[in-house]
Amino acid sequence: MSELLIKNGVVYDPINGVKGEKKDICIRDGKVVEEVKNPKVIDAEGMVVMPGGVDIHAHIAGGKVNAGRLFRPEDGRRGLRPRTKVCMPESGYSVPNTFATGYRYARMGYTFVMEPAMPPLAARHTHEELIDIPILDNAAIPLIDNNWMTMEYVKSGDIDLLAAYIAWMIRATKGYGVKVVNPGGTEAWAWKKNCDLNDAVPYFDVTPAEIVRALAEANERFEMPHSIHVHGNMLGHPGNYEVTLKTYDLVKGITPYRDRPVMHATHTQFFSYGGTTWRDFESKARAIADYVNANEHVSIDIGSVIIGDTTTMTADGPMEYSLHQITGRKWTNHDVELETGSGITPFLYSGKVSVHTLQWAIGLELALLTKDPWKIALTSDHPNAGPFIGYPILISMLMSKRRRDESAKEMHSVIFDRAELPSIDREYSFYEIAIITRGMTARTLGLHEHGKGHLGVGADGDVAIYDISPEERDAGKIQKAFLNAKYTIKGGEIVVKDGEVVSAPPGRTFFVTPECESGLMDEMTAKLKEMFANYYSVSLANYPVQDAYVPNPYEIRAPWRS
Repeated sequence: MSELLIKNGVVYDPINGVKGEKKDICIRDGKVVEEVKNPKVIDAEGMVVMPGGVDIHAHIAGGKVNAGRLFRPEDGRRGLRPRTKVCMPESGYSVPNTFATGYRYARMGYTFVMEPAMPPLAARHTHEELIDIPILDNAAIPLIDNNWMTMEYVKSGDIDLLAAYIAWMIRATKGYGVKVVNPGGTEAWAWKKNCDLNDAVPYFDVTPAEIVRALAEANERFEMPHSIHVHGNMLGHPGNYEVTLKTYDLVKGITPYRDRPVMHATHTQFFSYGGTTWRDFESKARAIADYVNANEHVSIDIGSVIIGDTTTMTADGPMEYSLHQITGRKWTNHDVELETGSGITPFLYSGKVSVHTLQWAIGLELALLTKDPWKIALTSDHPNAGPFIGYPILISMLMSKRRRDESAKEMHSVIFDRAELPSIDREYSFYEIAIITRGMTARTLGLHEHGKGHLGVGADGDVAIYDISPEERDAGKIQKAFLNAKYTIKGGEIVVKDGEVVSAPPGRTFFVTPECESGLMDEMTAKLKEMFANYYSVSLANYPVQDAYVPNPYEIRAPWRS
Protein backbone atom coordinates (compact mmCIF):
# COMPACT_ATOMS: atom_id res chain seq x y z
CA MET A 1 0.00 0.00 0.00
CA SER A 2 1.40 3.40 -1.02
CA GLU A 3 0.13 6.57 0.58
CA LEU A 4 0.82 10.23 -0.11
CA LEU A 5 -0.33 13.34 1.74
CA ILE A 6 -0.13 16.76 0.07
CA LYS A 7 -0.74 19.22 2.89
CA ASN A 8 -1.20 22.97 3.29
CA GLY A 9 -1.54 23.69 -0.43
CA VAL A 10 -4.03 26.13 -1.90
CA VAL A 11 -6.26 23.88 -3.99
CA TYR A 12 -8.08 24.77 -7.21
CA ASP A 13 -10.40 21.93 -8.19
CA PRO A 14 -13.18 23.38 -10.38
CA ILE A 15 -15.17 20.19 -10.95
CA ASN A 16 -15.69 19.99 -7.19
CA GLY A 17 -16.13 23.74 -6.77
CA VAL A 18 -12.91 24.26 -4.82
CA LYS A 19 -11.81 27.84 -5.55
CA GLY A 20 -8.49 28.29 -3.82
CA GLU A 21 -9.00 26.62 -0.45
CA LYS A 22 -6.20 25.53 1.84
CA LYS A 23 -6.75 21.81 2.19
CA ASP A 24 -5.00 18.47 2.18
CA ILE A 25 -5.05 15.91 -0.62
CA CYS A 26 -4.78 12.26 0.42
CA ILE A 27 -3.82 9.53 -2.06
CA ARG A 28 -3.74 5.77 -1.50
CA ASP A 29 -2.76 3.26 -4.16
CA GLY A 30 -3.11 5.83 -6.91
CA LYS A 31 -6.55 7.17 -5.95
CA VAL A 32 -7.71 10.18 -3.95
CA VAL A 33 -9.14 9.11 -0.60
CA GLU A 34 -10.55 10.85 2.46
CA GLU A 35 -7.64 10.04 4.77
CA VAL A 36 -4.33 8.22 4.99
CA LYS A 37 -2.58 6.66 7.99
CA ASN A 38 1.15 6.46 7.27
CA PRO A 39 1.84 8.57 4.18
CA LYS A 40 4.80 10.18 2.56
CA VAL A 41 4.22 13.92 3.06
CA ILE A 42 4.64 16.82 0.65
CA ASP A 43 4.32 20.21 2.32
CA ALA A 44 2.81 22.56 -0.29
CA GLU A 45 2.54 25.55 2.04
CA GLY A 46 1.76 28.69 0.05
CA MET A 47 1.74 26.84 -3.28
CA VAL A 48 -0.95 26.41 -5.95
CA VAL A 49 -2.32 22.86 -6.19
CA MET A 50 -4.42 21.65 -9.16
CA PRO A 51 -5.47 18.34 -10.70
CA GLY A 52 -3.12 17.02 -13.36
CA GLY A 53 -3.58 18.91 -16.62
CA VAL A 54 -5.82 17.49 -19.36
CA ASP A 55 -5.03 18.66 -22.91
CA ILE A 56 -8.11 18.27 -25.10
CA HIS A 57 -6.33 18.67 -28.46
CA ALA A 58 -2.66 18.14 -29.36
CA HIS A 59 -1.07 16.24 -32.23
CA ILE A 60 1.40 14.01 -30.40
CA ALA A 61 1.32 10.66 -32.24
CA GLY A 62 0.58 9.06 -35.57
CA GLY A 63 1.70 9.01 -39.16
CA LYS A 64 1.83 12.74 -39.83
CA VAL A 65 3.58 13.46 -36.51
CA ASN A 66 6.31 10.95 -37.25
CA ALA A 67 6.52 12.23 -40.83
CA GLY A 68 6.97 15.72 -39.38
CA ARG A 69 9.99 14.51 -37.44
CA LEU A 70 11.54 13.04 -40.59
CA PHE A 71 10.56 16.05 -42.66
CA ARG A 72 12.20 18.57 -40.31
CA PRO A 73 15.64 17.36 -39.15
CA GLU A 74 16.45 21.00 -38.36
CA ASP A 75 13.66 20.97 -35.77
CA GLY A 76 14.86 17.67 -34.37
CA ARG A 77 18.24 19.20 -33.52
CA ARG A 78 16.57 21.58 -31.08
CA GLY A 79 15.54 20.81 -27.51
CA LEU A 80 18.20 18.17 -27.06
CA ARG A 81 18.62 16.50 -23.67
CA PRO A 82 20.85 13.48 -23.06
CA ARG A 83 19.75 10.19 -21.59
CA THR A 84 19.72 10.00 -17.80
CA LYS A 85 19.12 7.24 -15.25
CA VAL A 86 15.39 8.00 -15.53
CA CYS A 87 14.84 9.58 -18.95
CA MET A 88 15.49 8.57 -22.51
CA PRO A 89 17.09 11.19 -24.81
CA GLU A 90 14.94 14.16 -25.80
CA SER A 91 14.96 15.88 -29.17
CA GLY A 92 12.82 18.23 -31.19
CA TYR A 93 11.08 21.53 -30.55
CA SER A 94 7.78 21.80 -32.42
CA VAL A 95 7.75 18.06 -33.19
CA PRO A 96 9.46 16.48 -30.17
CA ASN A 97 10.23 12.79 -30.00
CA THR A 98 7.87 10.58 -28.03
CA PHE A 99 10.00 10.68 -24.88
CA ALA A 100 10.27 14.46 -24.86
CA THR A 101 6.51 14.71 -25.35
CA GLY A 102 5.84 12.84 -22.12
CA TYR A 103 8.57 14.50 -20.09
CA ARG A 104 7.72 18.06 -21.16
CA TYR A 105 4.01 17.71 -20.50
CA ALA A 106 4.76 16.19 -17.10
CA ARG A 107 7.11 19.06 -16.23
CA MET A 108 4.20 21.43 -16.87
CA GLY A 109 1.91 19.41 -14.59
CA TYR A 110 -0.07 17.61 -17.31
CA THR A 111 -1.04 13.96 -17.00
CA PHE A 112 -3.48 13.34 -19.91
CA VAL A 113 -3.34 14.34 -23.60
CA MET A 114 -5.83 13.68 -26.40
CA GLU A 115 -4.46 12.93 -29.87
CA PRO A 116 -7.30 14.36 -31.99
CA ALA A 117 -6.70 13.07 -35.51
CA MET A 118 -5.96 9.38 -36.04
CA PRO A 119 -6.28 8.09 -39.62
CA PRO A 120 -8.02 4.72 -39.15
CA LEU A 121 -5.70 2.96 -41.59
CA ALA A 122 -2.74 4.20 -39.51
CA ALA A 123 -4.27 3.40 -36.12
CA ARG A 124 -1.70 0.72 -35.28
CA HIS A 125 1.16 3.14 -35.80
CA THR A 126 -0.61 5.79 -33.72
CA HIS A 127 -1.00 3.36 -30.83
CA GLU A 128 2.64 2.31 -31.14
CA GLU A 129 3.67 5.92 -30.63
CA LEU A 130 1.21 6.43 -27.78
CA ILE A 131 2.75 3.43 -26.01
CA ASP A 132 6.16 5.04 -26.43
CA ILE A 133 5.13 8.28 -24.68
CA PRO A 134 6.01 8.00 -20.99
CA ILE A 135 3.88 9.12 -18.04
CA LEU A 136 0.88 10.52 -19.93
CA ASP A 137 -2.48 8.83 -20.08
CA ASN A 138 -3.82 9.31 -23.58
CA ALA A 139 -6.47 8.59 -26.18
CA ALA A 140 -6.89 9.11 -29.92
CA ILE A 141 -9.90 10.12 -32.02
CA PRO A 142 -10.23 8.50 -35.46
CA LEU A 143 -10.97 10.60 -38.55
CA ILE A 144 -14.37 9.60 -39.90
CA ASP A 145 -15.74 12.51 -41.93
CA ASN A 146 -14.15 12.13 -45.40
CA ASN A 147 -14.49 8.36 -45.33
CA TRP A 148 -16.31 6.89 -48.32
CA MET A 149 -18.55 4.73 -46.15
CA THR A 150 -19.50 7.75 -44.07
CA MET A 151 -20.52 9.76 -47.11
CA GLU A 152 -22.54 6.89 -48.57
CA TYR A 153 -24.49 6.47 -45.34
CA VAL A 154 -25.02 10.22 -45.03
CA LYS A 155 -26.40 10.25 -48.57
CA SER A 156 -28.73 7.34 -47.76
CA GLY A 157 -30.13 9.22 -44.79
CA ASP A 158 -29.91 6.11 -42.61
CA ILE A 159 -28.48 7.52 -39.38
CA ASP A 160 -28.71 4.19 -37.57
CA LEU A 161 -26.50 2.48 -40.16
CA LEU A 162 -24.11 5.43 -40.03
CA ALA A 163 -24.00 4.97 -36.26
CA ALA A 164 -23.24 1.28 -36.74
CA TYR A 165 -20.33 2.22 -38.98
CA ILE A 166 -19.05 4.71 -36.41
CA ALA A 167 -19.29 2.00 -33.74
CA TRP A 168 -17.34 -0.44 -35.90
CA MET A 169 -14.67 2.14 -36.75
CA ILE A 170 -14.12 3.31 -33.18
CA ARG A 171 -13.89 -0.30 -32.00
CA ALA A 172 -11.59 -1.27 -34.86
CA THR A 173 -9.18 1.58 -34.15
CA LYS A 174 -9.53 1.51 -30.34
CA GLY A 175 -10.43 5.17 -30.65
CA TYR A 176 -12.22 7.60 -28.43
CA GLY A 177 -14.84 9.31 -30.60
CA VAL A 178 -15.61 10.98 -33.91
CA LYS A 179 -13.19 13.46 -35.49
CA VAL A 180 -14.30 15.71 -38.32
CA VAL A 181 -11.71 17.59 -40.43
CA ASN A 182 -12.74 19.80 -43.34
CA PRO A 183 -15.74 17.52 -43.93
CA GLY A 184 -16.01 16.64 -47.58
CA GLY A 185 -13.31 19.18 -48.42
CA THR A 186 -10.35 16.83 -48.37
CA GLU A 187 -12.13 14.32 -50.60
CA ALA A 188 -13.16 17.12 -52.97
CA TRP A 189 -9.59 18.38 -53.15
CA ALA A 190 -8.48 14.93 -54.29
CA TRP A 191 -10.58 15.68 -57.38
CA LYS A 192 -9.11 19.20 -57.67
CA LYS A 193 -12.29 20.77 -56.34
CA ASN A 194 -13.00 23.18 -53.51
CA CYS A 195 -15.88 22.44 -51.17
CA ASP A 196 -17.72 25.06 -49.14
CA LEU A 197 -20.27 24.17 -46.46
CA ASN A 198 -23.13 23.62 -48.90
CA ASP A 199 -21.21 22.44 -51.97
CA ALA A 200 -21.66 18.81 -53.00
CA VAL A 201 -18.67 16.50 -52.64
CA PRO A 202 -17.77 15.18 -56.12
CA TYR A 203 -19.23 11.73 -56.90
CA PHE A 204 -20.98 11.46 -53.52
CA ASP A 205 -23.65 14.15 -53.81
CA VAL A 206 -23.52 15.10 -50.12
CA THR A 207 -22.48 18.42 -48.59
CA PRO A 208 -20.18 19.18 -45.67
CA ALA A 209 -23.20 20.53 -43.80
CA GLU A 210 -25.01 17.21 -44.21
CA ILE A 211 -21.93 15.28 -43.06
CA VAL A 212 -21.56 17.33 -39.85
CA ARG A 213 -25.24 17.10 -38.96
CA ALA A 214 -25.44 13.36 -39.66
CA LEU A 215 -22.29 12.55 -37.68
CA ALA A 216 -23.57 14.55 -34.72
CA GLU A 217 -26.90 12.73 -34.80
CA ALA A 218 -25.19 9.34 -35.16
CA ASN A 219 -22.76 10.09 -32.32
CA GLU A 220 -25.68 10.77 -30.00
CA ARG A 221 -27.14 7.34 -30.76
CA PHE A 222 -24.63 6.12 -28.17
CA GLU A 223 -23.82 7.25 -24.65
CA MET A 224 -20.54 8.62 -25.95
CA PRO A 225 -18.34 10.42 -23.43
CA HIS A 226 -17.38 13.09 -25.97
CA SER A 227 -19.23 15.04 -28.65
CA ILE A 228 -18.12 15.15 -32.27
CA HIS A 229 -14.73 16.88 -32.42
CA VAL A 230 -14.93 19.30 -35.34
CA HIS A 231 -12.33 21.03 -37.49
CA GLY A 232 -14.62 22.84 -39.89
CA ASN A 233 -14.38 24.05 -43.47
CA MET A 234 -12.39 27.04 -44.72
CA LEU A 235 -9.71 26.90 -42.02
CA GLY A 236 -7.31 29.82 -42.24
CA HIS A 237 -9.20 31.76 -44.92
CA PRO A 238 -10.17 35.44 -44.55
CA GLY A 239 -13.90 35.78 -43.94
CA ASN A 240 -14.30 32.23 -42.68
CA TYR A 241 -16.06 33.25 -39.45
CA GLU A 242 -19.39 33.23 -41.30
CA VAL A 243 -18.92 29.58 -42.28
CA THR A 244 -17.86 28.86 -38.70
CA LEU A 245 -21.08 30.25 -37.26
CA LYS A 246 -23.16 28.35 -39.82
CA THR A 247 -21.31 25.17 -38.87
CA TYR A 248 -22.18 25.67 -35.20
CA ASP A 249 -25.82 26.13 -36.18
CA LEU A 250 -25.90 22.73 -37.89
CA VAL A 251 -26.18 20.80 -34.63
CA LYS A 252 -28.82 22.97 -32.99
CA GLY A 253 -31.73 20.91 -31.73
CA ILE A 254 -29.76 17.68 -31.33
CA THR A 255 -30.10 16.48 -27.74
CA PRO A 256 -26.91 15.16 -26.12
CA TYR A 257 -27.21 12.11 -23.91
CA ARG A 258 -25.66 13.96 -20.96
CA ASP A 259 -24.69 17.45 -19.87
CA ARG A 260 -22.17 18.30 -22.57
CA PRO A 261 -22.19 20.12 -25.90
CA VAL A 262 -23.18 18.32 -29.10
CA MET A 263 -20.11 19.73 -30.87
CA HIS A 264 -16.62 20.60 -29.72
CA ALA A 265 -15.07 23.02 -32.24
CA THR A 266 -11.30 22.88 -32.40
CA HIS A 267 -8.51 25.48 -32.70
CA THR A 268 -11.11 28.20 -33.18
CA GLN A 269 -8.56 30.95 -33.72
CA PHE A 270 -8.08 29.62 -37.26
CA PHE A 271 -11.83 29.94 -37.90
CA SER A 272 -12.41 33.46 -36.53
CA TYR A 273 -11.26 35.55 -39.48
CA GLY A 274 -12.95 38.53 -41.08
CA GLY A 275 -12.14 40.38 -44.28
CA THR A 276 -12.06 39.27 -47.89
CA THR A 277 -8.29 39.01 -48.45
CA TRP A 278 -5.15 39.11 -46.31
CA ARG A 279 -5.03 42.84 -47.03
CA ASP A 280 -8.23 43.60 -45.11
CA PHE A 281 -7.98 40.62 -42.76
CA GLU A 282 -9.40 41.34 -39.29
CA SER A 283 -10.39 39.67 -36.04
CA LYS A 284 -13.89 38.30 -35.68
CA ALA A 285 -13.27 36.75 -32.28
CA ARG A 286 -16.08 38.88 -30.84
CA ALA A 287 -18.64 37.32 -33.20
CA ILE A 288 -17.52 33.79 -32.32
CA ALA A 289 -17.41 34.49 -28.58
CA ASP A 290 -20.85 36.08 -28.67
CA TYR A 291 -22.25 32.93 -30.28
CA VAL A 292 -20.59 30.66 -27.73
CA ASN A 293 -21.80 32.90 -24.90
CA ALA A 294 -25.38 32.63 -26.15
CA ASN A 295 -25.53 28.88 -26.87
CA GLU A 296 -24.98 25.63 -25.00
CA HIS A 297 -24.60 23.17 -27.88
CA VAL A 298 -21.00 24.05 -28.75
CA SER A 299 -17.72 24.30 -26.87
CA ILE A 300 -14.41 25.49 -28.31
CA ASP A 301 -10.68 25.39 -27.80
CA ILE A 302 -8.66 28.42 -28.78
CA GLY A 303 -5.69 27.15 -30.84
CA SER A 304 -3.78 30.23 -29.78
CA VAL A 305 -0.70 31.34 -31.72
CA ILE A 306 2.68 31.27 -30.00
CA ILE A 307 5.12 33.58 -31.74
CA GLY A 308 8.06 31.71 -33.25
CA ASP A 309 8.92 28.78 -35.50
CA THR A 310 6.72 25.70 -35.66
CA THR A 311 5.51 22.88 -37.88
CA THR A 312 1.97 22.87 -39.21
CA MET A 313 0.39 19.47 -39.78
CA THR A 314 -3.23 18.59 -40.30
CA ALA A 315 -5.59 16.18 -42.02
CA ASP A 316 -6.77 19.30 -43.85
CA GLY A 317 -4.44 18.62 -46.77
CA PRO A 318 -5.77 21.48 -48.93
CA MET A 319 -4.88 23.99 -46.21
CA GLU A 320 -1.31 22.73 -46.01
CA TYR A 321 -0.92 23.15 -49.75
CA SER A 322 -2.22 26.72 -49.44
CA LEU A 323 0.39 27.43 -46.75
CA HIS A 324 3.08 26.05 -49.02
CA GLN A 325 1.95 28.42 -51.77
CA ILE A 326 1.93 31.39 -49.38
CA THR A 327 5.27 30.72 -47.71
CA GLY A 328 7.24 28.95 -50.42
CA ARG A 329 8.56 26.58 -47.76
CA LYS A 330 8.76 22.84 -48.25
CA TRP A 331 5.55 20.83 -48.12
CA THR A 332 4.44 17.22 -48.13
CA ASN A 333 1.05 15.59 -48.47
CA HIS A 334 -0.31 12.09 -47.96
CA ASP A 335 -3.60 10.60 -49.11
CA VAL A 336 -4.93 7.83 -46.85
CA GLU A 337 -6.90 5.64 -49.26
CA LEU A 338 -10.68 5.98 -48.70
CA GLU A 339 -10.36 7.88 -45.45
CA THR A 340 -8.51 11.18 -45.29
CA GLY A 341 -5.49 13.16 -46.46
CA SER A 342 -2.93 15.22 -44.56
CA GLY A 343 -0.13 17.69 -45.15
CA ILE A 344 2.89 19.22 -43.38
CA THR A 345 4.49 22.65 -43.82
CA PRO A 346 7.03 24.48 -41.62
CA PHE A 347 5.85 27.90 -40.49
CA LEU A 348 7.19 30.97 -38.70
CA TYR A 349 4.80 33.24 -36.78
CA SER A 350 6.32 36.71 -36.57
CA GLY A 351 5.04 39.60 -34.50
CA LYS A 352 6.29 41.94 -37.21
CA VAL A 353 3.85 40.50 -39.76
CA SER A 354 0.34 41.97 -39.70
CA VAL A 355 -1.49 38.69 -40.33
CA HIS A 356 0.46 36.79 -37.68
CA THR A 357 -0.09 39.60 -35.19
CA LEU A 358 -3.84 39.40 -35.70
CA GLN A 359 -3.78 35.62 -35.41
CA TRP A 360 -1.94 35.98 -32.10
CA ALA A 361 -4.52 38.48 -30.86
CA ILE A 362 -7.52 36.40 -31.95
CA GLY A 363 -6.60 33.37 -29.86
CA LEU A 364 -6.30 35.46 -26.71
CA GLU A 365 -9.47 37.41 -27.56
CA LEU A 366 -11.47 34.19 -27.79
CA ALA A 367 -10.45 33.21 -24.27
CA LEU A 368 -11.01 36.69 -22.85
CA LEU A 369 -14.33 37.39 -24.58
CA THR A 370 -15.91 34.02 -23.82
CA LYS A 371 -17.62 34.72 -20.52
CA ASP A 372 -17.94 31.18 -19.22
CA PRO A 373 -14.57 29.39 -19.01
CA TRP A 374 -16.43 26.05 -18.90
CA LYS A 375 -17.06 26.54 -22.64
CA ILE A 376 -13.44 27.07 -23.68
CA ALA A 377 -10.16 25.16 -23.49
CA LEU A 378 -6.54 26.28 -23.64
CA THR A 379 -4.76 24.83 -26.69
CA SER A 380 -2.31 25.82 -29.39
CA ASP A 381 -3.42 23.04 -31.74
CA HIS A 382 0.09 21.72 -31.09
CA PRO A 383 2.14 22.16 -33.14
CA ASN A 384 0.06 24.13 -35.67
CA ALA A 385 -0.17 27.44 -33.82
CA GLY A 386 2.90 26.67 -31.73
CA PRO A 387 4.34 23.89 -29.55
CA PHE A 388 2.58 22.91 -26.33
CA ILE A 389 5.54 24.04 -24.24
CA GLY A 390 4.27 27.56 -24.96
CA TYR A 391 1.19 27.01 -22.79
CA PRO A 392 2.78 28.82 -19.83
CA ILE A 393 3.23 31.87 -22.07
CA LEU A 394 -0.47 31.80 -22.95
CA ILE A 395 -1.43 31.38 -19.29
CA SER A 396 0.67 34.39 -18.30
CA MET A 397 -0.95 36.45 -21.07
CA LEU A 398 -4.45 35.53 -19.94
CA MET A 399 -3.63 36.37 -16.33
CA SER A 400 -1.89 39.68 -17.01
CA LYS A 401 -3.17 42.58 -19.07
CA ARG A 402 0.17 44.28 -18.48
CA ARG A 403 1.94 41.37 -20.15
CA ARG A 404 -0.44 41.55 -23.10
CA ASP A 405 0.03 45.30 -23.45
CA GLU A 406 3.81 45.00 -23.34
CA SER A 407 3.71 42.31 -26.01
CA ALA A 408 1.27 44.30 -28.18
CA LYS A 409 3.72 47.20 -28.30
CA GLU A 410 6.25 44.87 -29.93
CA MET A 411 3.75 43.58 -32.49
CA HIS A 412 2.68 45.03 -35.82
CA SER A 413 0.59 48.18 -35.34
CA VAL A 414 -2.38 46.51 -37.06
CA ILE A 415 -3.30 45.09 -33.66
CA PHE A 416 -4.62 48.51 -32.63
CA ASP A 417 -6.78 48.87 -35.74
CA ARG A 418 -8.27 45.44 -36.48
CA ALA A 419 -8.23 43.62 -33.15
CA GLU A 420 -9.97 44.15 -29.84
CA LEU A 421 -7.25 42.75 -27.59
CA PRO A 422 -5.66 46.05 -26.45
CA SER A 423 -9.01 47.24 -25.08
CA ILE A 424 -9.81 44.09 -23.07
CA ASP A 425 -9.13 44.46 -19.35
CA ARG A 426 -10.14 40.98 -18.19
CA GLU A 427 -7.54 38.91 -16.38
CA TYR A 428 -7.97 35.21 -15.65
CA SER A 429 -7.68 33.90 -12.10
CA PHE A 430 -5.89 30.70 -11.08
CA TYR A 431 -9.33 29.11 -10.71
CA GLU A 432 -10.26 29.99 -14.30
CA ILE A 433 -6.90 28.67 -15.51
CA ALA A 434 -7.67 25.41 -13.71
CA ILE A 435 -11.02 25.28 -15.54
CA ILE A 436 -9.64 25.75 -19.07
CA THR A 437 -6.72 23.34 -18.53
CA ARG A 438 -8.35 20.74 -16.28
CA GLY A 439 -12.03 20.97 -15.36
CA MET A 440 -13.53 21.95 -18.70
CA THR A 441 -11.29 19.66 -20.74
CA ALA A 442 -11.92 16.61 -18.56
CA ARG A 443 -15.68 17.24 -18.42
CA THR A 444 -16.00 17.90 -22.17
CA LEU A 445 -14.14 14.67 -22.92
CA GLY A 446 -16.22 12.82 -20.35
CA LEU A 447 -13.07 11.89 -18.45
CA HIS A 448 -14.20 13.37 -15.14
CA GLU A 449 -16.37 10.30 -14.71
CA HIS A 450 -13.21 8.18 -15.01
CA GLY A 451 -10.98 9.92 -12.49
CA LYS A 452 -9.45 12.68 -14.58
CA GLY A 453 -9.39 16.46 -14.14
CA HIS A 454 -10.43 16.66 -10.49
CA LEU A 455 -9.35 15.80 -6.95
CA GLY A 456 -12.55 14.41 -5.46
CA VAL A 457 -12.56 11.13 -3.55
CA GLY A 458 -12.14 8.30 -6.04
CA ALA A 459 -10.32 10.41 -8.64
CA ASP A 460 -6.95 9.37 -10.02
CA GLY A 461 -4.10 10.67 -7.88
CA ASP A 462 -2.94 13.06 -10.60
CA VAL A 463 -1.80 16.33 -9.03
CA ALA A 464 0.23 19.37 -10.11
CA ILE A 465 1.88 21.58 -7.49
CA TYR A 466 3.19 24.95 -8.63
CA ASP A 467 5.66 26.92 -6.55
CA ILE A 468 3.83 30.22 -6.76
CA SER A 469 1.69 32.20 -4.36
CA PRO A 470 -2.06 32.35 -5.14
CA GLU A 471 -1.77 36.14 -4.84
CA GLU A 472 1.04 36.40 -7.42
CA ARG A 473 0.26 38.36 -10.58
CA ASP A 474 3.74 38.86 -12.02
CA ALA A 475 3.54 37.37 -15.53
CA GLY A 476 7.15 36.23 -15.57
CA LYS A 477 6.77 34.30 -12.33
CA ILE A 478 3.50 32.77 -13.52
CA GLN A 479 5.11 31.61 -16.75
CA LYS A 480 8.09 30.14 -14.91
CA ALA A 481 5.90 28.30 -12.41
CA PHE A 482 3.66 26.70 -15.04
CA LEU A 483 6.62 25.69 -17.21
CA ASN A 484 8.30 23.71 -14.43
CA ALA A 485 6.02 22.30 -11.75
CA LYS A 486 7.35 21.92 -8.24
CA TYR A 487 5.78 18.47 -8.22
CA THR A 488 3.77 16.42 -10.67
CA ILE A 489 2.12 13.35 -9.20
CA LYS A 490 0.74 10.70 -11.57
CA GLY A 491 -1.42 7.99 -10.04
CA GLY A 492 0.02 8.77 -6.62
CA GLU A 493 3.62 8.53 -7.82
CA ILE A 494 5.92 11.55 -7.89
CA VAL A 495 7.08 11.85 -11.49
CA VAL A 496 8.41 15.43 -11.43
CA LYS A 497 10.20 17.19 -8.59
CA ASP A 498 11.58 20.73 -8.86
CA GLY A 499 10.92 20.73 -12.59
CA GLU A 500 12.84 17.54 -13.29
CA VAL A 501 11.51 14.10 -14.19
CA VAL A 502 12.30 11.63 -11.40
CA SER A 503 10.14 8.72 -12.56
CA ALA A 504 8.67 7.75 -15.92
CA PRO A 505 5.96 5.10 -15.57
CA PRO A 506 3.96 4.06 -18.65
CA GLY A 507 0.67 5.77 -19.34
CA ARG A 508 -2.70 4.21 -20.07
CA THR A 509 -4.66 4.43 -23.31
CA PHE A 510 -8.34 5.26 -22.94
CA PHE A 511 -10.69 4.00 -25.64
CA VAL A 512 -14.44 3.71 -26.15
CA THR A 513 -16.42 0.63 -27.12
CA PRO A 514 -19.79 1.66 -28.61
CA GLU A 515 -22.32 -1.13 -28.17
CA CYS A 516 -24.40 -1.29 -31.34
CA GLU A 517 -27.48 -3.36 -32.07
CA SER A 518 -26.41 -6.64 -33.67
CA GLY A 519 -28.83 -6.41 -36.60
CA LEU A 520 -27.51 -3.01 -37.62
CA MET A 521 -23.92 -4.17 -37.23
CA ASP A 522 -24.52 -7.23 -39.42
CA GLU A 523 -26.13 -5.15 -42.17
CA MET A 524 -23.35 -2.58 -42.08
CA THR A 525 -20.59 -5.23 -42.01
CA ALA A 526 -21.90 -6.82 -45.20
CA LYS A 527 -21.44 -3.50 -46.98
CA LEU A 528 -18.05 -3.02 -45.33
CA LYS A 529 -16.78 -6.37 -46.65
CA GLU A 530 -17.72 -5.33 -50.16
CA MET A 531 -15.95 -1.98 -49.76
CA PHE A 532 -12.74 -3.58 -48.51
CA ALA A 533 -12.75 -6.23 -51.22
CA ASN A 534 -13.16 -3.65 -53.99
CA TYR A 535 -11.13 -0.66 -52.83
CA TYR A 536 -8.82 -1.14 -49.83
CA SER A 537 -5.17 -2.24 -50.03
CA VAL A 538 -5.59 -4.29 -46.83
CA SER A 539 -8.09 -6.98 -45.97
CA LEU A 540 -10.91 -6.38 -43.55
CA ALA A 541 -9.50 -9.04 -41.22
CA ASN A 542 -6.15 -7.23 -40.99
CA TYR A 543 -7.62 -3.79 -40.41
CA PRO A 544 -8.66 -3.69 -36.71
CA VAL A 545 -6.10 -2.90 -34.01
CA GLN A 546 -5.35 -5.94 -31.87
CA ASP A 547 -5.29 -5.83 -28.07
CA ALA A 548 -1.50 -6.15 -28.07
CA TYR A 549 -1.24 -2.59 -29.39
CA VAL A 550 -2.89 -1.27 -26.22
CA PRO A 551 -0.97 -2.92 -23.35
CA ASN A 552 -2.31 -0.54 -20.66
CA PRO A 553 -5.96 -0.15 -21.63
CA TYR A 554 -8.80 1.75 -20.01
CA GLU A 555 -12.06 0.83 -21.74
CA ILE A 556 -15.19 2.98 -21.62
CA ARG A 557 -18.39 1.34 -22.81
CA ALA A 558 -20.94 3.44 -24.70
CA PRO A 559 -24.35 1.71 -24.77
CA TRP A 560 -26.82 2.22 -27.60
CA ARG A 561 -29.48 4.73 -26.61
CA SER A 562 -33.02 3.44 -26.94
